[in-house]
Amino acid sequence: MVIGGIQSKVFNLILVTVILLTAAYIAVTAHHSHMLSKLAAESGQEQQASIAQITTSVMDRVVTENLARANRSEARMADELFEAAANRVTFLADCATKLLAHPEDYEPRPYAGPDAKDDGTWTAKVIYAEGVPPKDPAIRRKMGLLANLFDTMIALCPAYGASTVYIALPEGAHLSVSQDSSSWFVDGEIRRYDPRQRGWYQKAAEAGELIFTDGEWDANTGEYCVECAAPVYGPDGTLQAVVGTDLYLDEMQAVMGESSVEGEATLLINQEGRAVLPMQAEAFPMAGADRTADLRASENAFLAGLVGYALSGSGTGVTLGELEGGAYYVTATPIETTGWVLISAYSQAVSSQPTDLLVNSFSTIQGTAADTYQSQTAHSRNTALVLLIAVTLLTLGGALVLGKRIVKPLNTITRRIGELSEGNLEFRMEDAYRTGDEVEELAESFAAISHKTVVYMDKVVKVTAEKERIGTELSLAKDIQAAMLPHIFPAFPDRPDFDIYATMAPAREVGGDFYDYFLIDEDHLCMVIADVAGKGVPAALFMMASKIMLQSAAMLGHSPAKILEQANAAICASNEAEMFLTVWLGILELSTGRMVAANAGHEYPAIKRPGGDFELYKDKHDFVIGGMEGLPYREYELTLEPGTKLFVYTDGVLEATDPENQLFGSGRLIEALNAAAGDTPVELLKSVRRAVDGFVRDAEQFDDLTMLCMEYKGVKRDD
Repeated sequence: MVIGGIQSKVFNLILVTVILLTAAYIAVTAHHSHMLSKLAAESGQEQQASIAQITTSVMDRVVTENLARANRSEARMADELFEAAANRVTFLADCATKLLAHPEDYEPRPYAGPDAKDDGTWTAKVIYAEGVPPKDPAIRRKMGLLANLFDTMIALCPAYGASTVYIALPEGAHLSVSQDSSSWFVDGEIRRYDPRQRGWYQKAAEAGELIFTDGEWDANTGEYCVECAAPVYGPDGTLQAVVGTDLYLDEMQAVMGESSVEGEATLLINQEGRAVLPMQAEAFPMAGADRTADLRASENAFLAGLVGYALSGSGTGVTLGELEGGAYYVTATPIETTGWVLISAYSQAVSSQPTDLLVNSFSTIQGTAADTYQSQTAHSRNTALVLLIAVTLLTLGGALVLGKRIVKPLNTITRRIGELSEGNLEFRMEDAYRTGDEVEELAESFAAISHKTVVYMDKVVKVTAEKERIGTELSLAKDIQAAMLPHIFPAFPDRPDFDIYATMAPAREVGGDFYDYFLIDEDHLCMVIADVAGKGVPAALFMMASKIMLQSAAMLGHSPAKILEQANAAICASNEAEMFLTVWLGILELSTGRMVAANAGHEYPAIKRPGGDFELYKDKHDFVIGGMEGLPYREYELTLEPGTKLFVYTDGVLEATDPENQLFGSGRLIEALNAAAGDTPVELLKSVRRAVDGFVRDAEQFDDLTMLCMEYKGVKRDD
C-alpha cells in the first residue's frame, strides 16, 4: 500500500466514517429514547385535555379563512364568466357599429335561415318576427352587411365557451350563431321570433349601454340563463341593432359547484336583492321557493341584514348567524362586472365534527403507541448493534479491495496519457481499463475525446475551406442582385419633369425585397416595389424571376391590374416552393400627372401634396402574388400635381425593432418623412434611413429595408 495514495485514503476515510456514524447513532438513539419516554409520560394528559380547545380554535380559523377564500374564488369565477360575456358582446357591438357606420366599405354577403342539418356545427342563421317581410330591400341590405360578421361571431363562440351570440334589428330580424339549428323548427317549419319582445332587447335599448338581465328562460332552448346585451347606434344616434349572448346558469352552477364541500351552501343575488341562482341552497330555502322576492325583506333578520349590507357596495367578513337548519358561518363578495353579490354559508355543526373525532381517536392511539414503542425500542437496539458490527467488518474489507481496484487502472491511464505526443495524439482503450465502473467510463471518455479531437482537426481544415467558398459565392450573389436593380443615379438626368431615387438594404447577404422603375415610353413611368416572403438565396432567386415577369408585362403596355394578373398566373403555374410576394405597382403619365396603381397585399404608399405633409394613402389591397391562381386585381387612379412626392417602402421599415422590441411603425415613418419633406428624393431617403438606424440602434434586424421616392415636377420637356 502506498502511504498517502488513493487506496490508503479510501480505507482511512471509510474507517473514520464508520466509527463516527456508530458513535453518533448510539448517542442519538439513547438520547431520543430517554426524551421520548419522558415526554410521552408528561404530556399525555395535557394533550388530551387541550386537544378539544385547540382543534376547535383551528377549525374555526380554517373554516373562516377557507370560506372567505372559497367565496372570493367562486365570485371571481362568476365574474370571469360575466366579464367574458361582456367582452364578447362589447367586441361584437364595436364590430357592428363600425360596419354599419361605413356600409360603403363592405359588400353584402349572403345569408340564410336555419337548417336542421347544421346541428352540431357552428352556423349563422337569420329569423324574422311575424309580419316582417324578409325580402324588404332595406332589411336585406342591412342583413347582408351584418353577414360580414358571420366568421367573427362563429369564432367568438368556441373561443369564449359561449353557446350562442346574436344580433337583433329594430326592424324585427334576428341573426344568431349557435350549434342547435333544429330548435328553430316547429312541425317542420321555421318558427317566427320577435327579438323586440324579449327582455334583453328592451332593457339594452332603454339603458343605452351594456346590460345583464335577471335569470330567465331562453326562448329557443328553454334553458335558464342570464343574457348580456348592448345597443348599437348609428352616426345619427338612432338605434341600429342590439347584440347579445346567453350565459346559461347551469354551466355557471357546474363550474362554481366544483369547489363546494359538504356543509357549504351558495346563493347568487342581483342588485334588486332577488335570488338569481341558488346553488346547494339547503340553507336558503326561502330563496329557492320564490326567486322574485327581495331577500332584504326576508323574515330571517340575519339574512336580510347581510344581503342589504353586501349590496351596499362592499363585501362582508365571515360572520356566524342563524339560517334555515341551524348556525352557519356566512360571507358575501360583490361581483364587479354585474354588481351582483355571491353569498356562501358553511354549517357550524359540520365544522365541529373533526374535533370530536380527534379527541376520541387520540386517547386510543396514545395508549397503543406507548406499548408498541417500549417493545420495538428494545428489539431495534439489539438488531442495530449486530448490524453495525457486520457492516463495519464488511466495509473495511471492501475498502481494501476497492482502493486497489481503483488505483491500478488509474495509474495505467496516467502513464498512457503521459506517452501522448504531437505525432500520437489519440488515446486508445486497453483491457486494463475495462473495470465495469466509472474508471472504464473515464477511459472511454478519454478515448472518445482523443478520437474526436483528431477527427475535428481534420474537419476544421475542410470546413474552413468550404466556408471561404460559400462566402465568395454569397458575395458574388449580392453583387449580381445589386446589378439587377436600378443603381445609377440620377436615373434620368435629361428628364426635368420628375426625379426618382431608391435603396435596398438586405437583412442577409442577399434579400427578397426589390424595387424597379423604367420608362414604358416617353410619357409613361412605371414604378414597382415588392417584398418576397422569405430571406436568403431562395428569396433572391424568386425576386429576380418576379422582377423580370413584372417588367416584361409592363413593357407590353398592360394596365397595372393586368400586369399583376399576368405575373400571378405565371408564378402560380410553377410555384413548387409555394413562395409569394407583395407588390405595389404604379404607372405615371408624365404629361398629365395621372397615375394608375394596383396593390397586391403591400404596405400603404405615402403621398405629399404641394403645400401639405406626407400622409398614408390607404389604397385597396388585393391578395399577394403567387398565393392563389385566377385572382382578379383592382387598380385605382390618382392625379399628381407638380410638386407631389410619392414614397413607397417594404415592411422592413415599419417592422424595424429597437432593443426593447418596439416597432418603428407608421407613425414614426410619417414623422421622419415630414421632417425631410422639402428635401430631394435622395436626401429624403437618407434622412428616413438615419431615423430608422437611430431608432433600432444596435438591435439585430431580420427583414430587408427597401424604399423608393419619386418627386413629380410636371415640367415640360423640350422636344
